Amino acid sequence: MVKKIALWLALLSLSVLHLDANAVVILQYHHVSENTPKSTSVTPSQFAEQMQYLADNDFTVISLTDAVDSIKHNTTLNHKSIVITFDDGYDSIIQNAAPILATHKFPYTVFISVAPIEAGYQGMMSWQDINTLSEQGVTIANHSWGHEHLIRRQGKETQDQWQARVEDNILATEAEILKRTGQSVKMFAYPYGEYTSKLEAILTKHGFVGFGQQSGAAGEYASLTALPRFPVANAYADLASLKVKFSSLPMPVTKQNISDPLLVSGQWRPKLILTLDTEDIYPHQVMCFIQGQGPKKPIWLSKNRLSIQASSDLAPGRSRYNCTAPSKTKTGYYWFSQAWIRPQDNGQWLEE
Repeated sequence: MVKKIALWLALLSLSVLHLDANAVVILQYHHVSENTPKSTSVTPSQFAEQMQYLADNDFTVISLTDAVDSIKHNTTLNHKSIVITFDDGYDSIIQNAAPILATHKFPYTVFISVAPIEAGYQGMMSWQDINTLSEQGVTIANHSWGHEHLIRRQGKETQDQWQARVEDNILATEAEILKRTGQSVKMFAYPYGEYTSKLEAILTKHGFVGFGQQSGAAGEYASLTALPRFPVANAYADLASLKVKFSSLPMPVTKQNISDPLLVSGQWRPKLILTLDTEDIYPHQVMCFIQGQGPKKPIWLSKNRLSIQASSDLAPGRSRYNCTAPSKTKTGYYWFSQAWIRPQDNGQWLEE
């Protein structure tokens, strides 16, 4: 009898490992439309299918504020916790996404930039639309004043001048959102997913939480000024591949030698060294991917330290190293992504 009780307790403990974790998957959408750029779009039918899958498979969709609160205080969430976010404030959100989300009573966040709304650009929501969503309980958050490349200096701008301009940008946007909607959650999505350690420092100074576009689950190992999100669009909108991402776990990276995505001139093959808590990971099952160069096995420097490096120069613009590994005890893959940003060889930025 004692052995049976011990076995039952062990099985119960294992089931808890499968159900609970300090982890959440944050999804990032832009357009929900059939008539917008494919690179940033899912169709309404794809979006409906994805939301129905979450509803049918016992996922818990929570608000971004609750997710951030859990990460800040290291509290436990349901293992299958999901957050839904939208960037930019396109009108397809209120026209196509909102009715689907309302059917499931799923909370969500819309990150907005002020200038495109004020200018009344075609395809953008109006302040009336945004207030309608806000009154329905949707979280409205900060995506910069004009969706600028905030990491870039203008002309002969000094470091201090750049910092002052960027601070004004973020704080003015937050003030306008508060004025228009009554909300000020101090959560900031980096335009284009671009951030640097200096930009992170500005967010920290003013008490903001920051969100990138590098993939992976968010949890206790993630930086509160660079929380990962899974972009969902185009090739990344396929439900078969999304199923793996929906159940992903935050890679237990306890230390890394480089965290700033901005590459120094000429150092276009960054060597990333990660220290992992490998208690729930088999090192030989870790696989990494270099954007534009394909899969690459990491080099293990010790039982819990690995290195990964591009074989050839990363292309100008934005790229990533991704690493994944199956969990020993939980359902899902651990997932880590390091974003990189590099200018051209002449120091100039690619035009976008």
